[in-house]
Amino acid sequence: MAENDRTLRITDGQSSAEVKQLPVELLDWGRDRLRDLPWRQVRDRWSILVSEVMLQQTQVARVGEYWWRFLDRFPTPASCAEASAGEVITEWSGLGYNRRPLNLHRTATAVVDRHGGVVPAVLADLLALPGIGPYTARAVLAFADEADVGVVDTNVARVLARWVGRRLTGSEVQCLADASVPLGEGWAWNQVVLDLGATICRARTPECRQCPLNAGCGWRQQGDDPAIGSAGVSRQQKPFLGSDRQGRGLLITALTTGPVAISELAKTMGWPDDDKRVERVVASLVAEGLVISDGSCYTLPGD
Repeated sequence: MAENDRTLRITDGQSSAEVKQLPVELLDWGRDRLRDLPWRQVRDRWSILVSEVMLQQTQVARVGEYWWRFLDRFPTPASCAEASAGEVITEWSGLGYNRRPLNLHRTATAVVDRHGGVVPAVLADLLALPGIGPYTARAVLAFADEADVGVVDTNVARVLARWVGRRLTGSEVQCLADASVPLGEGWAWNQVVLDLGATICRARTPECRQCPLNAGCGWRQQGDDPAIGSAGVSRQQKPFLGSDRQGRGLLITALTTGPVAISELAKTMGWPDDDKRVERVVASLVAEGLVISDGSCYTLPGD
């Protein structure tokens, strides 16, 4: 792919720098290579919102198994808001990170209360919803309304940092992502860049020889990876086995089938000899609103 001659001056605080925008030719390269993902066939904001929340910290292959089922149960924000938080968490069971369905339930409730049950199409309104951050808000606009906004997840942030050849701040990443979107191509452009980061410009094993940006890339595996520590790029997670996350998940899964007595907590969470850890983790779940207690047992909210 030819060198890009589009440049952008970005300012962050007291500093200002000129950077290369991604080449528009990337769209031609990637349009016919897009992965066949079910949520790419719809333009409904609620459906897109659900898919994006599910995709946070979860592999695409796993989300595909849950997305249709969840939407069959909760096809609209109103149907989700009318259910209890416990019902939404139960339907989510197996995807992990159970703060996400709780936030999704809160979001659905806010959509009903503030927007008549219709997911808004204004960035500020989306950002004001519970648990909706810059990525998810822009993803809804780009993938449901085909708006020309830059969608920045960890894959896109990694591509941009490597392309520029240095670590980027949060405002630099978003500014570059927004400016690089070709006019009228918000949907396709963002899908292409997302797929590039997910399949070629990968975190651990980038396929630089196959990358369409190789000629103009500021890194090309020469020296330290600028994506490490750059804004928006996720750090490697600690092992799941034996973690607090695993214990939390075991308890939530158990609660989807019924109450768990206080005396059974340690066994249920896999820590039969660590009462202090059980107490600490359960307290965090209660504080987040994921579980409730009547003094003798624990249940999901609304059960």
